Amino acid sequence: MKAINQRQEHTGSYYAATANEQTNYPVLKGSKSVDICVVGAGFTGVSTALDLAERGYSVALIEANRVGWGASGRNGGHMISGISGQEKIEKKRGNGTADMMWDLKWRGNDIIYDRVEKYGIDCDLKSGFVEAALKPRQLADLESYAAERERRNFPYKYELWGKDKTREMLGSDSYIGGFVCYRDGHLHPLNLCLGEARAAHGLGVQIFEQSPVTKIEHGKRPKVKTASGYVQADSVVLAGNAYSLFEPKHLSNLVFPAGSYVIATEPLSAEMVAEINPLDLSACDSNEVVDYFRLSADKRMLFGGTCNYSGREPASIKAYIQPKMLKVYPQLKNMRIDYEWGGMIGIVLNRIPAVGRINDNVFYCQGYSGHGVSAAHVMSEIISDGVVGTMEKFDLFAGMEHFRLPGTQWFGNQIIALGMLYYKMKDKL
Repeated sequence: MKAINQRQEHTGSYYAATANEQTNYPVLKGSKSVDICVVGAGFTGVSTALDLAERGYSVALIEANRVGWGASGRNGGHMISGISGQEKIEKKRGNGTADMMWDLKWRGNDIIYDRVEKYGIDCDLKSGFVEAALKPRQLADLESYAAERERRNFPYKYELWGKDKTREMLGSDSYIGGFVCYRDGHLHPLNLCLGEARAAHGLGVQIFEQSPVTKIEHGKRPKVKTASGYVQADSVVLAGNAYSLFEPKHLSNLVFPAGSYVIATEPLSAEMVAEINPLDLSACDSNEVVDYFRLSADKRMLFGGTCNYSGREPASIKAYIQPKMLKVYPQLKNMRIDYEWGGMIGIVLNRIPAVGRINDNVFYCQGYSGHGVSAAHVMSEIISDGVVGTMEKFDLFAGMEHFRLPGTQWFGNQIIALGMLYYKMKDKL
């Protein structure tokens, strides 16, 4: 990949090719003064900016490339409830946090559903996600999902599937069971991000693209500088995730980037769709290193996988991902591959998003470990709460200890390779 401090347009993904709009917000020039400056226009940054604008604050949003350029515009499009590392937070904080964490588990989905309706965002939002078991030991996890929902009187539809039902609904012999939740679902992630940015801009948020931040000057009112201007604000939010290079003293080695890759087939026939996914669900397997897939609005198979085990970007994404797809769906062997793309996700060793603040007025949140569509939305609300002084949920995350990996900036590929080898071995056991 190109250096991340260079201005770049969107990658050649299916999402970029079917985006509702091509953004052209101005480059930051001269000086601006606002209440809050947000750095990074992915889900975390855009959602935070929109949330704060809805609360009546003046906001500037600065993006090095285009809105949704990073993982927020490239991911699999799976809207799955929860925040990674929730069990560890509950264990450390005690049983008194269990109900709060359960509510937070669903808050991201609630925000997305509400905003799509409120702002009329066209992002192909569909309900229904299935996690499919490959091994008998994984069935126990699926059963626990159903048991917890029953215990909490979950108001939305969910189902446990046996092997035959899973085969019927997913058209594959790979799986021995599944758990379906219809409050989860799937969507066009880039169009969601673009729609939220449009909504934020309509509420007065000043958005600047193609404006890489070069420096942050701390102080009572920090300055966020680019090559041609700066924004001065009461508070700053850093939302760069896997692509962030800021504040190395505080943030270096907390999050390391790992590659995730997707292919998109040509549109499938109605007969093929009825065979492999008649309910139009998004899906992933239960492995530590997951394969994930769904149908697009125009009925292409979008199939993705996280990280090759060398830690290096594959020479051919198609050559890397297509065999995975054909293992699950050999009936797609003659389907043309129209798009292939990849990007970086932010991995945290303990899987808990890295949340905190620097000098009281520079806030950060990063590291969703591949579960960012929903999690970024709930964490953006938590960050917004913290910025305006409501710290209960913010402190729940900010007080968690994180392991650092010294030298990830030099040995990132080797570290990723070791980590992925570990999880691959777990999957094979």
